[in-house]
Amino acid sequence: MIERYTLPEMGRVWSEAHKYELWCRVETIVLEAHASAGTVPTDAVEPVRAAAPPTPEAVAAVEAVTQHDVIAFLTAWADNTSPREAAAWVHYGMTSSDLLDTALALQLAEASDLLLDRTTALVASLRDHGLAHRATLRVGRTHGVHAEPDVWGHRVADFAFAMARARDRLARARDAVAVAKISGAVGSYSNIDPAIEQHIARELGLRPADVATQVIIRDGISEWVSALAVIATICEAIALEVRHGQRTEVRELEEPFGSGQKGSSAMPHKRNPILCERICGLARVVRAQVVPVMEGIPLWHERDISHSSVERIALPDAAIGTDYLLHLTSRLVNGLVVNAERMRANLDATGGLIYSSAVLLELVESGLSREDAYGLTQAAAMETWQSGVPFRETLRKHAADAGHPLDEQRLDAVCRPERYLERLSGVFTRLAALA
Repeated sequence: MIERYTLPEMGRVWSEAHKYELWCRVETIVLEAHASAGTVPTDAVEPVRAAAPPTPEAVAAVEAVTQHDVIAFLTAWADNTSPREAAAWVHYGMTSSDLLDTALALQLAEASDLLLDRTTALVASLRDHGLAHRATLRVGRTHGVHAEPDVWGHRVADFAFAMARARDRLARARDAVAVAKISGAVGSYSNIDPAIEQHIARELGLRPADVATQVIIRDGISEWVSALAVIATICEAIALEVRHGQRTEVRELEEPFGSGQKGSSAMPHKRNPILCERICGLARVVRAQVVPVMEGIPLWHERDISHSSVERIALPDAAIGTDYLLHLTSRLVNGLVVNAERMRANLDATGGLIYSSAVLLELVESGLSREDAYGLTQAAAMETWQSGVPFRETLRKHAADAGHPLDEQRLDAVCRPERYLERLSGVFTRLAALA
């Protein structure tokens, strides 16, 4: 991911320098376990433990010759080990993917923890914003068209629960990828005791793989990237709602607009939803990583490396992109401007058409068949659409023409927005309890 969209903590997780720190950590713990088991000399441990991780530049210089990143790492690290002979016992009984998959599991766990913190904070912001607007009347829309009265807090509650589920989904995916694999060239433990793998897993806060070939099959990593894609897409859904609400014709919502911010190089009046548009765009980047990673599940026999090049790009990009999206979306929610007066004006803009569903049911209860009640209500509504005459007036006329005069008091009772919201309290009770 480019620097523009990379936040420092997540950037460090995926840096080359940190990767080599993790590689050193895994190799050192394996060496210590071998020494404790009597497999390798105990005097090899301290020199290796004291050796500084190789720099990315040092590894790259060796890799330019060897064309093998793990061998290059081991060589560059051996150059930092004194006496150098101790480094001969590093990587004992291991294959490259023992190191790569186990260290990757640590990276994925670290990235997950950062994302879980951000996701939890966003859930809290959505919850609090939704509760603050539990009585903010607005028109609900379906197909982009006015439907029935609603409150803004109801829409926000939908986002809050979706993000909470996405957080829990990520927590499960973290468990799916937190797996150590130290079982040798084809996963048969031919040169390494399974007890070593179990020890390494405990030391690293992972669990040993139930089974592996030379690599851990990529279903868990696919689940993890998919969980990130869902988070990113919920962020997009929130941003898209605000973008619609910020359109000039709607003007119900507005993303934060800072002092000194400029909206257009040509039109000084503009306050464009650029934050929301950035969220919507970057969500596409995160989703785009799912299929390439998933295609790493089928590999040739015990292993090929077709997944490797993909994961070097896709996993950091998915994590860094999701991290940035959560950051932006929290900023959006916490600074969101809600125009309650405009929401109420828009609710009334269609002259009462939004009460058609309640009117329909009222006519049925007054003795009309559903078919006749629907026809009468629709005819009055279509006249209001075309003429602009308030719905109550066209309804009164069509009802009189049909020989079915309306009970005005009962009509007053159903043609009010609060009638539609009387049963929403349970949603907000659940929202208030959302952790």
